[in-house]
Amino acid sequence: MNTRRRHFPFPVIACIALLNLVCLAPAAHAVRVKDIATVSGSRTNQFMGYGLVIGLPGTGDRSSRVTAQSVANMLEQQGVKVDKRQLRTGNVAVVMVTAKLPLSAKAGSQADITVSTVGDSPSLFGGTLLQTPLKGADRNTYAVAQGSLSVGGYSAGGSGASAQKNTATVAMVPGGATVERNVPFAFNDQQAITLTMNTSDFSTTSQVVQKVNKTLGGSFAKASDPSTVNIAVPPDYKGDLVPFIASIENLEITPDVAARVVVNERTGDVVIGGNVRISTVAVAHGNLQVVVQDTPNVSQPGPFSQGQTVVTPQTNLAVKESAQKIVLTNGSTLQELVDSLNKLGATPRDIISIISTIKDAGALQAQLIVQ
Repeated sequence: MNTRRRHFPFPVIACIALLNLVCLAPAAHAVRVKDIATVSGSRTNQFMGYGLVIGLPGTGDRSSRVTAQSVANMLEQQGVKVDKRQLRTGNVAVVMVTAKLPLSAKAGSQADITVSTVGDSPSLFGGTLLQTPLKGADRNTYAVAQGSLSVGGYSAGGSGASAQKNTATVAMVPGGATVERNVPFAFNDQQAITLTMNTSDFSTTSQVVQKVNKTLGGSFAKASDPSTVNIAVPPDYKGDLVPFIASIENLEITPDVAARVVVNERTGDVVIGGNVRISTVAVAHGNLQVVVQDTPNVSQPGPFSQGQTVVTPQTNLAVKESAQKIVLTNGSTLQELVDSLNKLGATPRDIISIISTIKDAGALQAQLIVQ
């Protein structure tokens, strides 16, 4: 017997708002400027290098010609000339090494590095990274990486079974990079700093400008766009920007964000902002379930009749509709509507469909974002 189940969403009914009710937004909490913006001069720079990991217990690259060529080049630099066709690279893997260094990194300081396989090596466990230059976007070398790898997973297996935990093709070397060249940037020579807001919002950016000017006692801050605030350095702080930026980034403001509802269709997640409101709306929700059962009936021919066996399907169809009560909201928050739907047993998929229909009815006073 073959059973197939098909689920069809029952039409969701949403009444267009007859009266908009004024609802007060929930009290927002003050946050620091450093939590919603970044300051010029505090960014990090990315560096990358190509290197070799040796000492692998037979888990190196096996079919990569690049690995053999890289090993031959490395040995030639050490004064050993070999034929790359005779090399066996079962314990060597070619890797890419990445690191992030702040602008304040000076020669001699250390940074963590991430090592990732390039070839077909299944695991970097037990390997050691050879000296690898790390270059910036300008192709200049700023750091050198080397050290024993720390792998947060494992991979093992045989001809009939295998086991793996986490990722064994990516490893870390804490403090594995040593800075050899300073990034050319004079932090204290800046005559102005720039605040880049994490979220583009006119109201929040305006609050930052007003708060900074009030704190400094003058028109030092100006917004060039909804996400950028330019602040001129006062004369008392020129050449000594650390205390100046510390006083700016610890200012507290109350962010004002737009009302949004974010829906992830792939996972069924629904995230509702605190400022989301709906007008007066009535919602009816139910499910329509169709169950189709196929039962094969076999007809056998009589003895010596030279007939053929025939299979005739018998289909049983059952339709079940579950009706839910009507949910009536008083133009308050969408969260209250979702809570009511949850009590009625609505699934996340049902809630997504209902929210979309409320938006189409013009009763959702927020931006609906579907991912």
